[in-house]
Amino acid sequence: MADKALIQALVEAWGPPGHEHEVRALIEGYVRDLADEVRVDSSGNLICRMGSGGKKIMIAAHMDEIGMVVNTLDKPGFARFTMTGGLILVSLIGNRVRFANGTIGTIGMEGSALIPTKLPTLAELFIDFSENGNDSGSVQVGDAAALTRNFTTRGDRLIAKSMDDRIGCAVAIEAMRALKGKNLPNELYFVFTTQEEVGIRGARVAANGIAPDYGIALDVTATGDTPKNNSMAIRLGGGAAIKVLDSGHIVPPAIKNLMISRAEAAGIPYQLEILTGGSTDAAAIQTALSGIPSGVISIPCRYVHTTSETVDINDVQACIDLLVALLAQPFEA
Repeated sequence: MADKALIQALVEAWGPPGHEHEVRALIEGYVRDLADEVRVDSSGNLICRMGSGGKKIMIAAHMDEIGMVVNTLDKPGFARFTMTGGLILVSLIGNRVRFANGTIGTIGMEGSALIPTKLPTLAELFIDFSENGNDSGSVQVGDAAALTRNFTTRGDRLIAKSMDDRIGCAVAIEAMRALKGKNLPNELYFVFTTQEEVGIRGARVAANGIAPDYGIALDVTATGDTPKNNSMAIRLGGGAAIKVLDSGHIVPPAIKNLMISRAEAAGIPYQLEILTGGSTDAAAIQTALSGIPSGVISIPCRYVHTTSETVDINDVQACIDLLVALLAQPFEA
């Protein structure tokens, strides 16, 4: 079963967009002995090659998490911020953030949040980093922060603040472990990408540099299995989600069908995903160079973009198994 210690280390690491260095160093420690070549490109992507010859396959999982950047200081000990990624404002009040220097702040709202009369706007929120009533100078304009919360479990459910997309990174690392030492028919490029949350930037740079024949993104997707929610036919515990389309990417039927056939041949549980809001690194890969056919293996996740993103470990394992089944055989779509 998927390595919970690996997942915990990844999800508790700090890495808002443009500041993925802590996560990259952590991942490099896990993959250095698994890959034939490891390098970092100009955008900070960690690129790990396994094998040579055959089709070139790029597998992308993004390292960054949603975050914020201080854009002005308010009264002593308080800062205003802008978003780097899609923060859900109603979920922020009372949550804690961590800055690169370790300073912990609390997100508050103007006035009293005990009996709110309306949803907050970004302009009404602030970060309280005060110490003894004074501005300690520990936070400055331009400082980046990310939400902070410990990893926890509830049965088969894994809960953390950055499953998006550290669980995708965990799937990639576990697949590398499973493929190590095998006679690979494809030339694999496992890419841990930067700045996905602010416009799938790192994946585009990596795809242009690698020039793969095919791309596979690993990312979370929402579910429709909570009360009064029939937004999509994805549920926790239903297996790996094979993407059909999202708002930025229509998966080529040949790639979708290859994923389905490999899952069925190996007895891997799967479900089909249609996501009407949001996209993944595959949207960047598919438009790189003269066009790169790309697909997505998605990990079902409740409460995306909150501090309690929730996945099922059985789905995580199904995603690992499907990725290995795709990469251990010739990739012909």
